[in-house]
Amino acid sequence: MGMELGKYKTCVSARSTDKEIVAKAQDGGIVTQLFAFALEQGIIDGAIVTGLGDRPWKPRPFIATTREELLTSRGTKYNVSPNVAWIKEATRSFGLDKVGIVGTPCQMQAVRKVQLYPIGMRDVPDKIALAVGIFCMENFLYKSIQQLVEDHAGQKMQSVKKMTIGKGKFSVYTERGNVVALPLKITEKYEQAGCHVCLDYVANLSDVSTGSVGSPDGWSTVFVRTKKGDHIWSKAIAAGCFETKPIEEVKPGLELVTKLAHEKIHKNEIYLNKRASYGVGKGLRNPYI
Repeated sequence: MGMELGKYKTCVSARSTDKEIVAKAQDGGIVTQLFAFALEQGIIDGAIVTGLGDRPWKPRPFIATTREELLTSRGTKYNVSPNVAWIKEATRSFGLDKVGIVGTPCQMQAVRKVQLYPIGMRDVPDKIALAVGIFCMENFLYKSIQQLVEDHAGQKMQSVKKMTIGKGKFSVYTERGNVVALPLKITEKYEQAGCHVCLDYVANLSDVSTGSVGSPDGWSTVFVRTKKGDHIWSKAIAAGCFETKPIEEVKPGLELVTKLAHEKIHKNEIYLNKRASYGVGKGLRNPYI
């Protein structure tokens, strides 16, 4: 177990066995399938997920309480979606007693802080039933994504079918089959400033975390981290929701996940210590290792 990867019970390469879910999934359809199973089994009453807002590819958090609603949230949107802000809404307005939530590493940190120090979140902590984290190197504001897609890739936002970040490229796929791949050097200046103080790539504090890195195309790498996560994942496997391969048997495997996690930590520790040198915040070591 690499220190950069946090604590986990098991790690596998996986994909959903549901053809409908996989058809429009970003990779292996892990989040959608896991929440769909948890809903079906009564493990959660609903899940805070990310759908599309009032503009093309602008994310909007919403509370999915059916499989059909979950299906509308498939795919990654590379800009900020305030999912954590909807936890109170889920428990109060929607009356949910068992809430699922998906989010980036920083959002998983916020979820755990809510559970430890529920200031303004009374009666919420014990209602978070399943927290699923997604790998994240950096995120973008909506305007930044617009600039990358329209100005750099030369595509209209409404024509985009999918976006991916991998193999050193930010790739834009259109409905007509065009693919424009931008070097990540172009995307650097558009990254959210807050991402540069984050020391977590693989969502260490989630129950289950997942991302494409380390697994073949169409599959996802999955870390099962907590007792709760292990219980739910094991039940989903027993129900035939996922097909899996040992992470040691796939390429590029954990070596690449570890490499990228280390790069994020190292780069951001340098930034944090630089800030500390001129009196902004403190120099930090990664609290997860």
